[in-house]
Amino acid sequence: MRQPRVLAIVLAGGEGKRLMPLTKDRAKPAVPFGGHFRLIDFALSNIVNSGYLKVVVLTQYMSHSLDRHITKAWRMSTMLGNYVAPVPAQQRRGPHWYLGSADAIYQSLNIVDDERPDYILIIGADNIYRMDFSQMVEHHIESGLPCTVAGIRQPLYLSSSFGVIKAEDGQIKEFQEKPDHTEGLPDDPGSFLASMGNYVFTTDALLEALELDAQRADSRHDMGGDIVPWFVENGGCGVYDFIDNQVPGSTERDRDYWRDVGTLDAFYEANMDLISIHPVFNLYNQDWPTLTAIPGYLPPAKFVYGDPGTRMGHATDSLVSPGVIISGGQVSSSVISPFVHVHSWSRVEGSVIMDNCRIGRSAVVKRAILDKNVIVEEGATVGIDHDLDRARGFTVTESGITVVPKGVTVHRNV
Repeated sequence: MRQPRVLAIVLAGGEGKRLMPLTKDRAKPAVPFGGHFRLIDFALSNIVNSGYLKVVVLTQYMSHSLDRHITKAWRMSTMLGNYVAPVPAQQRRGPHWYLGSADAIYQSLNIVDDERPDYILIIGADNIYRMDFSQMVEHHIESGLPCTVAGIRQPLYLSSSFGVIKAEDGQIKEFQEKPDHTEGLPDDPGSFLASMGNYVFTTDALLEALELDAQRADSRHDMGGDIVPWFVENGGCGVYDFIDNQVPGSTERDRDYWRDVGTLDAFYEANMDLISIHPVFNLYNQDWPTLTAIPGYLPPAKFVYGDPGTRMGHATDSLVSPGVIISGGQVSSSVISPFVHVHSWSRVEGSVIMDNCRIGRSAVVKRAILDKNVIVEEGATVGIDHDLDRARGFTVTESGITVVPKGVTVHRNV
């Protein structure tokens, strides 16, 4: 029996305004996460681990670093016809950029014509989770419905933040966009079913829906806001409950983990989820690995000076990437990316430090996110005095996380 042909499409054109300044000069899916990963690595790893090896990534906003990462890190066997291909906005359907996620796919239908898949898997590029999409595709085929939406259980108080799914016998009867209140599930009264932004479509049905949507002047041309409601109204939309997804190597603690890192606070908290003794999201699951490319020239992390009486380079409750040097400094409860150098008598606490940052002698960085190439000069502080941080032009979030943009030098306050 022939295996169904599945084309995976990743929507990676988001501007990510709520993650500024981390998205000042890069697309949201290209933001570094968890040391040496990028956000998009989690979506692509789920697709590839699911067995789908024909993948297109639709990009638009400041996509250079994202395109470069995909091209260098995600190379497939051309002999077997497999690929992960970044596709920029091409203006194939008129002199305009993408008007929405549905329009992005509509303008890229030449790829669908080339591949002629039976089914199309469409997912977002910037959430942290593990999911075996082959189980969702199998569920979609068995349902006989033309559209399937992945739903995840969320507490009732979050209903105003998500699209709310109301279903009966596996079929979506109503789809509400961010209502103030909603009812709980029959088997879980404290939760509702929220859309994850992951979809499976039977190809012919999706093509029809996109053509009709393109002709509507009142449409936002959005997958979740227009295409899915169209299928719901026509009785052709099913739901796949994420709680039913079984990923190899997962535990009860992390099996249904899903984090939308749409804000700076959520981004920080998701990084912190990685570093506990029993992490809520386990990067060490070798049965379902999170894939990326680490340059072969990166040396191991190095910790130097071991005299507790004077200075000692060490890290506790932290992730430390290859290429890091902790030279007589202290790191705790932090995520440290490649080529970071922490100098003597300095302290890094509860922070996310991205590539190639330098923490000078006797400097202190506390509850902060430092983008790439930041230099904290000797004796300088970040995250200690929020008024000072704001005066320097840094962002301070509602929960008190200081965010320092890429390439900034933090001077000592005299």
